[in-house]
Amino acid sequence: MKATVFTDRESIKFMDADVPSIGPDEVLVKSKAVGICHSDIELLEGRYILPFSYPIIPGHEWAGEVTEVGSDVTGFSADDRVVGECVVNAGGKDHFGFTISGAMAEYFIVKAEWLHKFPDSMSWTMGALVEPFSVAYNATFVARVDPADRVAVLGGGPIGLMAALAAKGRGAKVALFEPQEFRRQKALELGIEYVLDPESPADQKKAAQLTDGDMFDVVLESAGHPKAMANAIELAGHSARLVFVGINVGGTAQAPMGLIQAKSLEVKGIIGSMNVWPQTIRFLSSGVVDPSPIVSDHFAHSDCAEAFALSRAGGKTTKVHVELGS
Repeated sequence: MKATVFTDRESIKFMDADVPSIGPDEVLVKSKAVGICHSDIELLEGRYILPFSYPIIPGHEWAGEVTEVGSDVTGFSADDRVVGECVVNAGGKDHFGFTISGAMAEYFIVKAEWLHKFPDSMSWTMGALVEPFSVAYNATFVARVDPADRVAVLGGGPIGLMAALAAKGRGAKVALFEPQEFRRQKALELGIEYVLDPESPADQKKAAQLTDGDMFDVVLESAGHPKAMANAIELAGHSARLVFVGINVGGTAQAPMGLIQAKSLEVKGIIGSMNVWPQTIRFLSSGVVDPSPIVSDHFAHSDCAEAFALSRAGGKTTKVHVELGS
């Protein structure tokens, strides 16, 4: 088979590899679509939140088809369409696609306990979006978003766009704040009604108008940028629920912390999306929202190096997918 392998720091190889053999509790999956995430770039650059070693096959946002199941596996069989969680083993000791090889290979091994089926009505592209969408959905779940809420989402990257869609799908009035014009345009294309520039004084006034001066009931911070993290507290109304999703490990932000007490805010940080994958799949398969237009670029597996280069460069790219089969 062919596999994308990070053989060393800054080294990507599209190379031959043996089809792996499964154990009794394992499943062999034929990869169909794999998304590239900023965390994959960190892995390529030699840094990640957990220790790892090269060579490693990346790929934690994926969708695939079961081809073989181990003798002890129940609940899965050949031809099942599946996605899989990436925070695995002993409550998160390993991260699939980071500390153990992932899905950017024609065939790969997973444990059955990591898997979830998804229906034929969902495309392979949609399947490969389940992992990042589950993070966004988890933020709305933790924030208890409902149709009465006015929700501010900070950051128009993939997670922010999906968080806005998830909140919209839960019936809330949603405003997305993003300084980059092309990302604001993408949000409008996805059907987010209120898209604002956090650096515009006029849009800051509009934020107050949208909430009748009360500011927002829920704030989902998905940028991980110090300015956005501070702005989240200012955008929150009294008794608002704030959920911080954007990653800024080791960073600092100068923020009006006294407003947490003065506004009686509920503040929570989340990492990942354990325990919400079945709900996420049901939510997406209902058709209430369609995040697939977030995928701006599709590459063949043989062009994986170009796919990573484009994702790394940023520009007007929102999400890159590598496609390994129809």
